[in-house]
Amino acid sequence: MHKASKEFERLTAIIERLTAPDGCPWDREQTPESVKKYILEEAYELVEAIDASDPDEVCEEIGDLLFMLLFLAHMYQQREHFKMYECLQMAAQKMIRRHPHIFGNTAVSNTKEVVANWQAIKAEESRKKGRKHSALGNLPKAMPALQRAFRLGERASRVGFDWLRPEEVWEKFYEEQKELESAMKEGDREAVKEELGDLLFTLANMARLLGMNPEETLQQSAAKFEKRFHEMELHASRNGADLADLDQEALERLWDKAKNS
Repeated sequence: MHKASKEFERLTAIIERLTAPDGCPWDREQTPESVKKYILEEAYELVEAIDASDPDEVCEEIGDLLFMLLFLAHMYQQREHFKMYECLQMAAQKMIRRHPHIFGNTAVSNTKEVVANWQAIKAEESRKKGRKHSALGNLPKAMPALQRAFRLGERASRVGFDWLRPEEVWEKFYEEQKELESAMKEGDREAVKEELGDLLFTLANMARLLGMNPEETLQQSAAKFEKRFHEMELHASRNGADLADLDQEALERLWDKAKNS
């Protein structure tokens, strides 16, 4: 713990030096709004390292993300909105408050009861803040849409609003498919957008009922497509060609070759 505290202090000192009047011009120009994209990028890089089962890379990416979070906290501290220690203090208090079975006298016998307590405590927190509580919670709108659709369906299911089996989703899928086809025939772009979204939302919940995360399954398919496309480019270049110069038939042959390689 002593080493962690020492390195934490060292990292915050580096941030202070970078943002000092004679510090780094780039760091000094940053704002909370400008670093949002970097925070997201670092978070995704961390997830990628976890998926790759690379502990060394995970360690590095945790450090990168932690730096960006401390950098963000420092900017707010400079504007006198809050002190950095308050972020840590609030996180600690929240975790203690939401784990009464560990830090209090509440008794639980399984994970389901832990989750139920967590939700009840969150509801009470919202009430005290004057917010309207919903079983759907307050999922960030900036979340990847597919993941957000998955989480919304997951939370709605906690109160029994759900399909019983994955097979039941097909009826809804075909209904949405017909509505999309109808909108396409009418040439109503806004209606097409809405119906396409409904179809994707339905598929996200199909994945959930199958016990899969749609974001992860789509990432897997995207990686597969990317790999095969690169193989197409490689096969074409070996023949002195560029994909953009090939006709549809030639592209299909290369795709089949990539699939079977």
